[in-house]
Amino acid sequence: MLVGQSSGIAMKHTMRPKDRVRAAFAHAEPDRVPIDYLANPSIDARLKAHFGLAGDDCEGLRRALGVDFRTVNAPYVGPKLHADLPGRRIDHWGMRRRWIEHDSGGYWDFCDFPLKDATLQQVLDWPMPSPDDFDYSVVPALCERWRDYYLCTGGPGTGDIINQSGMIRGTEQALVDLITDDEAGLCWTDRKLAVQLEVTRRTLAAAGGAIDLLWIGEDLGTQIAPLIGPALFRRHIRPRHQPFVDLAGSLGIPVMIHSCGSSSWAFEDFLEMGISAVDTLQPEARDMAPAQLKARFGGRLAFHGCISTAGPVARGTVAETVADCRAVLDTMMPAGGYAFAPTHQLQDNSPTENVLAMYATAREYGRYGI
Repeated sequence: MLVGQSSGIAMKHTMRPKDRVRAAFAHAEPDRVPIDYLANPSIDARLKAHFGLAGDDCEGLRRALGVDFRTVNAPYVGPKLHADLPGRRIDHWGMRRRWIEHDSGGYWDFCDFPLKDATLQQVLDWPMPSPDDFDYSVVPALCERWRDYYLCTGGPGTGDIINQSGMIRGTEQALVDLITDDEAGLCWTDRKLAVQLEVTRRTLAAAGGAIDLLWIGEDLGTQIAPLIGPALFRRHIRPRHQPFVDLAGSLGIPVMIHSCGSSSWAFEDFLEMGISAVDTLQPEARDMAPAQLKARFGGRLAFHGCISTAGPVARGTVAETVADCRAVLDTMMPAGGYAFAPTHQLQDNSPTENVLAMYATAREYGRYGI
């Protein structure tokens, strides 16, 4: 007997991805657990090669893995705002990255932190994108192309304060900014969030009601403890996230928040704010065990994640990967409210065969009522 019991709701043997996720996030049991995918470029390329796909065939890979989610965002098409520097990638926010090699490949890591010691005036003078610099004309076509899928807009970086402030001011300074009410740091945050909120508003308007979920983010925990305390969260983070939640709520769209590490301490606040789903759910972090989350918040919050990118999928055998995925499904699937996904992006050190086993387990063992 596989996990999941009949909910009493009649379900088709095979549901549309959109309907599958909607049912699960409404705490009903669909035909199978919804599936999502996030990965670093190296493992992404290896998976495409395994399926015989072109390097740019992201849609083909998602179909091969059985992914039910698609993301619709308006791309930046505005002017170049920050000068090139040797050995650096610089985005339209002015965040800088350098290439870091490791045994499994490499990644572009944030560096230099050009606003670390900035004054308020320097932050005010810092070139920032305008909401006019994004191409909303592509949104309707993407929504139509993926009309059968569960459509998200935003992502873990939308509304994010600590992480993205750390990317341009350094993590230590970003935390000091919050603790000391630093006017320069808070000004950077508020300028960025104002742009993101308006871009989100225009994207949702362009979608004409086709978007199913707004995805925002804020990393609130380390592996062993909260990153900040509730008072600081309520003073600076929660009120700055609330406009995003309210915007979605005004359109009847649920909100999912990404938060790494030990973050269940904030889940009651999320519920009060109107957030209905939580992403990442690192099972090895303090107070984040799947059984604990299901017992405390099942039926009130939907969950997206729980498959550790630092666990068996990265370090174990195929058999251990399957056992780990099945254990999570056994815990999280009953009564709906769960979407199967990695806790963050799958890392380069994950063997291809383990990732394939991970998704095969979700498709096969993640079926309800059989």
